[in-house]
Amino acid sequence: MNFFLETIQVFLLSIWYNVESFIHLFVPKKKKNIAGEVVLITGAGSGIGRLMAQEFAALGPVLVLWDINQEGMKETARLAKNSGASRVHYYLCDCSDKNEVYRVADQVKREVGDVSILVNNAGIVTGKKFMDAPDSLIEKTMEVNIMAHFWTYKAFLPAMLANNHGHLVSIASSAGLIGVNGLADYCASKFAAVGFAESVGLELLASGKDGIKTTIVCPYFINTGMFDGCQTKWPRLMPILKPDFVAKKIINAVLTDQVYVLLPKSMYFIAALKNVLQWKVASLLGSYLGLSVKVDCSTNLRQQ
Repeated sequence: MNFFLETIQVFLLSIWYNVESFIHLFVPKKKKNIAGEVVLITGAGSGIGRLMAQEFAALGPVLVLWDINQEGMKETARLAKNSGASRVHYYLCDCSDKNEVYRVADQVKREVGDVSILVNNAGIVTGKKFMDAPDSLIEKTMEVNIMAHFWTYKAFLPAMLANNHGHLVSIASSAGLIGVNGLADYCASKFAAVGFAESVGLELLASGKDGIKTTIVCPYFINTGMFDGCQTKWPRLMPILKPDFVAKKIINAVLTDQVYVLLPKSMYFIAALKNVLQWKVASLLGSYLGLSVKVDCSTNLRQQ
């Protein structure tokens, strides 16, 4: 196809996609049925992971929970069963350890079956300025927040590719879109998580595997304990998010095949501004929003 025809095609499709998006502002997208699907959630022992398990439970899938906290997973499994889950399996797994991820993944495939919805939720934050963070904590942040995504994809994506069916969910962060003072290692890991998920999503489309969907979630700070001590300069514009609200938004995004979820909605505008403004203006905006103020959210390693 020559340049002229391809340009016309892109122009017409762009118009249609925008019209489609406008229509869905008033007509909700049809939600898909995930009954019988195998949903694996990492970091399911507490926080958003636990709440997502409870939300998924009522929809009829088989739940697989991973965490390093055995007691936390037991409690999540109990709550999920109370919420309607018929089958819940849980496994101790340190997602920062590639060999352990592969070992436990093989166990899941033998005992439960192929995972069709993978939710990479496990995450940690040191809460230390870059030069104050020990090398070991920086490495652990990268291993849990991004390298684990590589290994879980390698473990579970082959079955999705064979069936051209599945869903990959990356719980990233608004700190994966905009740098935040005092969270250098965390931001680096979340920027990587966003880029990785976007790239794999494009690979899937280019290879014709359009039955495998991707969802990238970028919330502002969530009140789960992971960011205890964090404050927001403008609560109405950028509120500290309630965990149950975020969990419901994530599940809805999975059911409607939504690719990006930025929370609160003001993040769509802020992220867009960051990409078009020149550096001094962007820095000024960051200071106005409180992003340039040292984030004092933790003095110890925290997990979500």
